[in-house]
Amino acid sequence: MAQKDSSEKILESYNDVFSDIVNVLLFNGRQVLAPDELEDQVPRAYYKADGRLHEIERDVAKRWKNGNIRVACIGFENQTASDPDMPLRVMGYDGAEYRAQLLGDNDSGSRYPVVTLVLYFGHKTPWSGPLTLKERLDVPTEFEPYVNDYKINLFQIPYLTHEQVDLFQSDFRVVADYFVQKREKGDYVPSSQELKHVQETLQLLSIMTNDHRFEDAYNMDNDHQKGEASNMCEVLDKVENRGKAEGENKMALLMKKLFDQNRIDDAKKASENADYRAKLMKEFGIN
Repeated sequence: MAQKDSSEKILESYNDVFSDIVNVLLFNGRQVLAPDELEDQVPRAYYKADGRLHEIERDVAKRWKNGNIRVACIGFENQTASDPDMPLRVMGYDGAEYRAQLLGDNDSGSRYPVVTLVLYFGHKTPWSGPLTLKERLDVPTEFEPYVNDYKINLFQIPYLTHEQVDLFQSDFRVVADYFVQKREKGDYVPSSQELKHVQETLQLLSIMTNDHRFEDAYNMDNDHQKGEASNMCEVLDKVENRGKAEGENKMALLMKKLFDQNRIDDAKKASENADYRAKLMKEFGIN
């Protein structure tokens, strides 16, 4: 996943979103996890090697509690591209959590399972990496019976069905719907669903699509103190309007430069021919 400043809270770290993702992907929408049964867990874990402490960091991790009893630790890993080493990475995350239990992180002495969900957002191609440890290793035939396997729990968000997308009750429904539509049609018709975590939803979309316009739309609200967009229809309206405004400003700048140089014919041709206009903008360094 693309790196974020540690001070920012990503969408999936909100309990209502976290529990929603788990309930839909693992339990087909059945409300097994409740938001108030989750506690934040610092997503960093440490292990000792070569006499030094090494750090590994999950994207998001929470513990599920029933009263004071820890039932499970659940973590998310976000991916925009297939990673052939994902089984090794997941095994490392899970192993670090089990080691923490072994070293006394849980005073009651009980042991609880660790579950990692790999959320894949690549809408152009399906996941092509290995799903198990053995698929990644070159295991000699003689050792095959003795090498333990380890699988990853992969969920390809763009390949969810529309029925699955409709099961989400949190802002993650908008995220899943966006990637499903982009895979199916290469385009996106926005939803009118009201967003609870507007900034974090736009940040996640921005990171997972490498399209800064989503986050720019939110920053534009803050910069100008206008009414904040509350759904994707309003967000995309702002993106489109900003694009038009930037285009108009660039055109005005180009015309000024051409008129300053008395290039009247070039100005006329640029106003009628988009390719010629782009060529002149490149000439003047207007990006």
